[in-house]
Amino acid sequence: MINLASDNVVGASREILDAIAAANTAPEASYGTDRFSREAEARLGKIFEREVKVFLVATGTAANALALSAFTPPWGAVFCHEESHIADDECGAPEMYTAGAKLVGIRGEAGKYSTHDLEHALKRFPRGVTKAVQPSLVSLSQVTECGTLNSLDEIKALAAVAKRYNIGVHMDGARFANALLSLGCSPAEMTWKSGVDVLSFGATKNGALACEAVIFFDPKHAKDFDFRRKRSGHTLSKGRLFGAQLLAYLENDLWLANARHANAMAKNLSEGFAKITGFRLPWKTEANQVFAIMPKRVSDALSQANIFAAPWYKESISLPRDEQIKEDESFLRFVTSYATKAEEIEMVLKTARAA
Repeated sequence: MINLASDNVVGASREILDAIAAANTAPEASYGTDRFSREAEARLGKIFEREVKVFLVATGTAANALALSAFTPPWGAVFCHEESHIADDECGAPEMYTAGAKLVGIRGEAGKYSTHDLEHALKRFPRGVTKAVQPSLVSLSQVTECGTLNSLDEIKALAAVAKRYNIGVHMDGARFANALLSLGCSPAEMTWKSGVDVLSFGATKNGALACEAVIFFDPKHAKDFDFRRKRSGHTLSKGRLFGAQLLAYLENDLWLANARHANAMAKNLSEGFAKITGFRLPWKTEANQVFAIMPKRVSDALSQANIFAAPWYKESISLPRDEQIKEDESFLRFVTSYATKAEEIEMVLKTARAA
């Protein structure tokens, strides 16, 4: 079986499992006050070139929802892409953790929205008008749900709009390392130097067992986050098992090596698909996700060969305006990981070409 439906289908990197086992051998302080978690925070400070406040949690859903709650009151509004992960895939967690704040979806191709569309959405909710929710936060995804990236200029432009309205900027970085390598910039450049206030720093999809970090670039925004995390059930009593994961993830640039391999495998797959007659790639492959429209007979052949991808939304609003998926076509998402083998990619392409 070759399963490319998600980068969550593979296990954890051996280095991270070894680090968990090592951290398990001796007593250590609890509830996130352990030396592993403190050292992980210090390491992230060096990586991001400034003092940061870091909170470790078990899931990306918790990281996103809790990060949003730090900026957004129950009467606030979070502005995001209409098909973003926080809008479509968090089962209402952002609304729950913010005690009822509104998510305002913005349309746009390729999982992104423009500064013009953001400003138009913000103007719908005037500041100080009692009957309207109050703008509180802008959220953008890096990588987007379409496997695309916001360029540094795009991040800066969106953040500049947010700052004009005196609201914060959140980045959903579930695949942060994949995006970073594709843009060829530093972590600081892709975040706080471009106007990002809080980051959901993903590790689980890129080799961790279960570890995400909420990173605040100004500690004042994190003043009550200890209580938020505890109330949500994400303050682990044995927090060293979080810290050990993150340290191993960052050690010797494992996080970058894993993402570099995943991106390379996606590039190979994307380039191979582009050469097959009847295939269309609606969005550029910019990280480790490949979206392909293909004849249904090909998707059937892949399935019969025990090659699995994730069926995608044929009516996605992120598709180019002139793109229409026919009844006899399938729209699939393929996600590569640190564990994807080159021979697996070649088998997928060989099966597709034969069909």
